[in-house]
Amino acid sequence: MRGGREEIQLVKAVEHALQVLISYSEREELGVTELSNKLGLHKNNVFRLLATLEQMGYIRQNPRTEAYRLGPKIFELSVVFKYQMGLIKVARPYLEDVWSRFNETTYLGILRDIYAIYIDCIETTNTIRVVPRIGKQLPAYATAIGKAQLAYLSSGEIERLFRDRKLVKFTPNTKTDVKEIENELARVKELGYAIDYEEYQLEVRCVGAPIRDYTGRVIAAISVSGPSYRFPDDRLGLMGEMIREVANEISKALGFV
Repeated sequence: MRGGREEIQLVKAVEHALQVLISYSEREELGVTELSNKLGLHKNNVFRLLATLEQMGYIRQNPRTEAYRLGPKIFELSVVFKYQMGLIKVARPYLEDVWSRFNETTYLGILRDIYAIYIDCIETTNTIRVVPRIGKQLPAYATAIGKAQLAYLSSGEIERLFRDRKLVKFTPNTKTDVKEIENELARVKELGYAIDYEEYQLEVRCVGAPIRDYTGRVIAAISVSGPSYRFPDDRLGLMGEMIREVANEISKALGFV
């Protein structure tokens, strides 16, 4: 029974935090006392909620009024949501096209920090397949879908992302030296597509290419993934060129000229 009560308390804490955020749909700024009265919560509880949300970037305090308002993380989430919903809708037919050509698992993913986040997927019908990654975040430097996006960041952005980070070597093929990663990303940019040579998972290869929005900014990537024996060296180049063409078509559908 004790475990059940603790679980309910955790859910209540999340509910209260969300109630705090929702309160800002009515007022731009609210203080601890106002929120306490509005939500029927003790001031100490409200203060702890605000402190946690502030630390995570969802709330920020106005130093002049000492009241609180929504933080930049809320805007970031709204932008991500908008991109994901519009992007998935536009890209889905093209994912289906890639899947129909190869019958290999096809992904759509975005880049967040040093991670690739998989937001859509069509699975292969083959018995031997890659475990679906939808909703997961994987290290961008070890995945085709991630490298296809990292390649279009500036050297300064790459240095900032990887500075003071200990990069994990998932397989003997994983590159963890920043200079080696930069050299590979330059090659990716030259080709217009990226290849994961069993860098995240042994016996699994992936090919990915970048997707641009109407401004020309790389906002996502598409990739196809499968067992290495179905992705032999003499096939990877042709697959890369085809994935690049499909990614370009998605970019055009998003307004890129």
